[in-house]
Amino acid sequence: MRSLLSASVLSLAALAVGSLSLAPAQAQTVQISGAGATFPAPLLQRWFDTYNRTVDSNVQVSYQSVGSGAGLEQVINGTVDFGVSEAPFSGARLESFRSKFGYEPLQLPMGGGAIEFAYNIPGIESQELILKRETYCGIVTGEITNWNDIRIKAQNPTLVDRLPDLPITWVHRSDGSGTTFVFTNHLKTVCPNWTAGAGTSVEWPVGIGGQGNEGVAAAILQEEGAIGYVNQSYAKLENMDTARIENKSGNVVAFSPEAATSALDAPIPDDFALLVPDPEGPQDYPIVGLFWVMFYREYPDATKLEKLREVFKWTQGPDGQALTRELDYIPMPDSAIERIFAELDAITVNPNAVR
Repeated sequence: MRSLLSASVLSLAALAVGSLSLAPAQAQTVQISGAGATFPAPLLQRWFDTYNRTVDSNVQVSYQSVGSGAGLEQVINGTVDFGVSEAPFSGARLESFRSKFGYEPLQLPMGGGAIEFAYNIPGIESQELILKRETYCGIVTGEITNWNDIRIKAQNPTLVDRLPDLPITWVHRSDGSGTTFVFTNHLKTVCPNWTAGAGTSVEWPVGIGGQGNEGVAAAILQEEGAIGYVNQSYAKLENMDTARIENKSGNVVAFSPEAATSALDAPIPDDFALLVPDPEGPQDYPIVGLFWVMFYREYPDATKLEKLREVFKWTQGPDGQALTRELDYIPMPDSAIERIFAELDAITVNPNAVR
């Protein structure tokens, strides 16, 4: 009897061990971190959340929407796995990156977008206000200070009786921002009296500052008479009133994905650094830009690199591009995606990679 019981226990133990050995190994969760631009943040967050829920639940990508300048600094400091910016590495930051890592940063465009003038004027609905170049150049330089200015009335004959005697409050970014780079690169090109140049941070002649696209949107919504610049996705998500503006051909156009896609339809250079400060098409929306994801050319962890590649290749596939269109961003063309995939495949594993 004792021997039978012992045999049974041994058999059960053997079965248990066998069951354990047959159970599939649980995949390890891979944590990937990024930081940077607020401009594409709504899209990035949708991409990463959808990827985790529908493609690979063991890959978790966290993204800090802290602005392009702060994101690039975190890339240089080696505290994130990727950065995001609407302004390519340049100047002192580029030199810092080269000095620390010994190679050029890998900057790959993952999509495009547009910047809209959003306003808070009592009695003026969205898309009713027209801003020709003379007008918005005058607002950002402080030459036009009231909504009943005769130049605004002359360009908006249907609003003459509704434009209020109300001071204009210009709202700009207070942080280092790729959105500001795209916007001021446009101002530098089209506004004769704009002297602050183009960059992620500039000395604004007038106005108040907001942190991120979120902060600018909040300030506009809270202040009657306010106007500022935000990414089209924030204008849509916050249901903000936005203006129609004059393009290089002299036509007044509203933002649409089609008008922004047409504006960005230009040859992409070898370094992917396409800038279009004043597109020429007659129906082009005039303030547009790409956003780049900044990668290292070497990663110490092979598994993390493999998952990083898979995530960003998915963003450029059918499901990722469907989300891009849903949020009114601009997908990259097929010809550029082939080059982007080749660059991702060229990233190498180096256990001693600098961080």
